[in-house]
Amino acid sequence: MFRSLTRQSAIKQVAARLSARSMSTVVEDSVGPKCYGGTYTVTLIPGDGIGQETAASVKAVFDAAKVPVQFEQFDLSGFTPENDKLMQEALASLRRNKVGLKGILYTPIRQGHSSFNVAMRKELDIYAAVAHCKNMAGVEARHKNVDFVIIRENTEGEYSGLEHQSFPGVVESLKIITRPKTERIARYAFDYALRHGRKRVTIVHKANIMKLADGLFLNTCRAVAKEYPSIQYNDMIVDNTAMQLVSKPQQFDVMVMPNLYGSIVSNIGAGLIGGPGIVPGANYGREFAIFEPGSRHVAKDIQGRNTANPSSLILSSVMMLRHLQLTEHADLIENAVNKTLSSDSVKTPDLGGSNSTTNFTKAIIRNL
Repeated sequence: MFRSLTRQSAIKQVAARLSARSMSTVVEDSVGPKCYGGTYTVTLIPGDGIGQETAASVKAVFDAAKVPVQFEQFDLSGFTPENDKLMQEALASLRRNKVGLKGILYTPIRQGHSSFNVAMRKELDIYAAVAHCKNMAGVEARHKNVDFVIIRENTEGEYSGLEHQSFPGVVESLKIITRPKTERIARYAFDYALRHGRKRVTIVHKANIMKLADGLFLNTCRAVAKEYPSIQYNDMIVDNTAMQLVSKPQQFDVMVMPNLYGSIVSNIGAGLIGGPGIVPGANYGREFAIFEPGSRHVAKDIQGRNTANPSSLILSSVMMLRHLQLTEHADLIENAVNKTLSSDSVKTPDLGGSNSTTNFTKAIIRNL
């Protein structure tokens, strides 16, 4: 009896902390999204590759569903220099609106060109990347009953961008792990599990080799886990995680990990459920939230062909609508996407069909 009361008390304390902090994912925050006359203003960055096509689908669906959102659009490219006027205007828009929807920006593999994606997350301290990998009716997949959430630290790790050549032919790349940022992402993961009725959090690491960096990440996450007695937790080495994902993905519920591991695992997750075209994602910070496909593929190979699957960006926009507490519109669009995907008559090439992006979008609108 005493143990039961103690556990209930602990859950109430966590819930109270959640209510007070709210992780800046609700509109009531004092620094929340901008709403004027019942309409929210959202920064839209279509991105490279298929970005313009999938963004056009989102806008068409929003118009048909009469969503009270207006977009400030910035046609940035991953090739745009950091000091470019358009990039600075896009960042100013994000700071002003607090909410953004973006496609994927290409990062050139060349020296001296930094990633806008990474720079933006650091600049706005958008520290938690969330990708939801779940089987969808009508989409063929290698495994059934897959439903797990990847939570990735967005601002440090191998993506810190601290590299230098100490001697010709010798390059040192620094991986940064800090206790405060690890505590922050760990609490976000356990808070997420608590809020969404999830039962287990898996901590992904490589502490057997990187004993200091990943050791700090693992031990900090373990310490945070003790604050959440109602949530089970375990830890798993990242290479074993990859094998377990492709052999028995049903064992995973919520996963929390450093930056690079999250990039790899989210791509594995996309492959498990039918491809990157159906994986939604979001990035949260204290003040800002940016929504983008959970598996970050530019898809330059099909750019301009009108064959892209817009579902991942549309479902990411559904997450955005829930963030704005436009729940009815979110449910309406999500149900329409699910109904369209479950139909054999309308499928884009990535799902085994031959329909165009335009026809797929029209089908979603009909299913509203």
